[in-house]
Amino acid sequence: MTKQDELKQLVGQEAVKFIKDGMIVGLGTGSTVKFMVDALGKRVADEQLSIVGVPTSQRTKEQATRLGIPVKDLDEVDHIDLTIDGADQIDKNFQGIKGGGAAHLWEKIVAINSTKNIWIVDKTKMVDQLGSFPLPLEVIPYGSHQLFQRLANRGFNPVFRMKDGHHVLTDSNNYIIDLHLHQIQDPQGLAFTLNQMTGIVEHGLFLNIVNTVIVGEENGPKVLQAR
Repeated sequence: MTKQDELKQLVGQEAVKFIKDGMIVGLGTGSTVKFMVDALGKRVADEQLSIVGVPTSQRTKEQATRLGIPVKDLDEVDHIDLTIDGADQIDKNFQGIKGGGAAHLWEKIVAINSTKNIWIVDKTKMVDQLGSFPLPLEVIPYGSHQLFQRLANRGFNPVFRMKDGHHVLTDSNNYIIDLHLHQIQDPQGLAFTLNQMTGIVEHGLFLNIVNTVIVGEENGPKVLQAR
């Protein structure tokens, strides 16, 4: 296991301490969350912890089911107590970029329906300003090349996310366009602009959402209260 994976595993194990018996828990997506779901599966098995997981992707759903964690879809529950997810970048104001794993639409739907949100990251994800990580957009395929051109005309440096010569598809069968912005001076303003653009289903700016951030550092996980 690499040093970075060890840090991810530590924050995953720290995060499951926030999960209590009887909770409905949103289960995020990504490499750090994978360790958290492993740790949660261990608690369910060892402590007979009674929880329900609401996964934000098919791959998280499959992992949770394999580990014996009961799962339900969002519309099958009446609330979510806590969602634990990763992030691709978090700035000093605890605003975030997510969607490197092409799951940010489902992740955001679960997050906004959660009483509390925890993000778990290794220390490389903490930055002063967002933007050096490309900003993902989930877009519907119909008219996506016209949308791409509108984004390019605004100077947003769009790139279709591809794999093996094919468009990367989300769990909702949409495309991903990554914006290579380098610096995002005004996240709120950019979010407003993107929200007005027809064809964008959801952007990867997660603003004023997270309550607690757990950061993996060499001397152990550091818990930061955001809001």
